[in-house]
Amino acid sequence: MGSGPVLIDSHAHLDFEDFAGDLDGVMTRARAAGVGRVVTIGLWRKEGDFGNALELATRWPGTFSATAGVHPHECAKVSEADWARSAELAADPRVVAVGETGLDFHYDLSPRDVQEASFRRSIRLAHQVGKPLVIHVREAEADCLRVLREEGLPAAGGVIHCFTGDAAAARSYLDLGLQISVAGIVTFKTAEPIREAVRLVPDDSLLVETDSPFLAPVPFRGKRNEPAHVRLVAEKVAEVRGQPLERVAAFTTANTRRLFRLPAPPASGG
Repeated sequence: MGSGPVLIDSHAHLDFEDFAGDLDGVMTRARAAGVGRVVTIGLWRKEGDFGNALELATRWPGTFSATAGVHPHECAKVSEADWARSAELAADPRVVAVGETGLDFHYDLSPRDVQEASFRRSIRLAHQVGKPLVIHVREAEADCLRVLREEGLPAAGGVIHCFTGDAAAARSYLDLGLQISVAGIVTFKTAEPIREAVRLVPDDSLLVETDSPFLAPVPFRGKRNEPAHVRLVAEKVAEVRGQPLERVAAFTTANTRRLFRLPAPPASGG
């Protein structure tokens, strides 16, 4: 990486097939854009399969960190044996967070009561293993807040990833002690409510992410997203907040390291 701002992509799905055969290129472009680390989301895929996020973090510990969780889209298909495996993964010292988990009432790919039960189970698991939550919420803010208040936020905290709410939702999440992570949607023309929320989040509560391969920011909208584009997210956040990019990079990176207990980068020589 050069001498410019150093960023962390706090949420990417690099073990998806979209990146098969191109991971070296993806990370070369990421480093060129100043991205020093990627939090890779490990999710249940099918019976006995949680993807290879942990494998990536094990092979390249200086570049990748892994989470482990059950997505609300898939939770209705997960067996008790795989829930047990999820708990084992969550307890693994190489895994930095539980999730993504949460509620998605936009697609409703799993019944809402099953989503809520899965979310509660994941919250309790995070309490048990002492790790933060990575939370997915879409068109379900009221229920998400209700569940979190009833279960209690784990002492290690958590983050609303790919925030899509408005200023009121952001305030409610912040009041619970959650972090807010912003993705490429912040660059979309129709995203003024998200930008309004971004303006009010304190410096110590904001993260940036790509959610790769989804939601590429302008001018790459509609194409495969990748970690290098987190710089475009940070640039838009800096513009919206009236802050220098260097400042946004510094505090979002510090917040991500603190939330996920990531190792500090090696000291530069000289």
